[in-house]
Amino acid sequence: MKKFFYLMAACGLAMWAAGCSDEAKTPAKKAKAVEPVTGQSALFRMFQVARSWAPDVQILKMNSIHLTEVPNVAGKAGAWQATFTSATMSAARPYTYSVIESEGNLHEGVFAGQQESWSGPATKPFLIAGVKVDTDAAHKTAMGQAGEAQKKDPNQTISFLLERQEGSVNPAWRVIWGESAGTSSFSVLVDASTGEYLKTLH
Repeated sequence: MKKFFYLMAACGLAMWAAGCSDEAKTPAKKAKAVEPVTGQSALFRMFQVARSWAPDVQILKMNSIHLTEVPNVAGKAGAWQATFTSATMSAARPYTYSVIESEGNLHEGVFAGQQESWSGPATKPFLIAGVKVDTDAAHKTAMGQAGEAQKKDPNQTISFLLERQEGSVNPAWRVIWGESAGTSSFSVLVDASTGEYLKTLH
């Protein structure tokens, strides 16, 4: 009887050891790589949340935010900020969309800022239906207008600004070589509704 008991105990110990061995061999799951998103994708996500703030919400402007922690992919960015307006409320409200938590009060997903009074500045808001062309397509169009000086540095930060230009019905993507329009010496305007090249700004 004792021999039978010892035999069962030994078998159980062997099975336990084999199980531990299998668990040790199981590779740990790798964390999913963070990927940037296009402007249109980020805008649609922010719009869905902003619409619950104001049913008549329109877009005043949107810009990309460069994040060093996120891979640099043409036509995309790790974070975006958009300002929405409501005529009935005479108010404006900024929203951000980020693929990660980051500095500058950036939170993963959509995050709403503080509501502010708005009475209709020179830049006119527009409907989201006017944004039919995404930033990856706008980037491709802009590259076709860029000279060798702009193409020679593949690591150059390219930013995006979406707004309605004065005298224009459609909004436009401003594809900017640099962190912002104020510090850049070269940018290209692309119609956000048709995808057509509009003009080059220096």
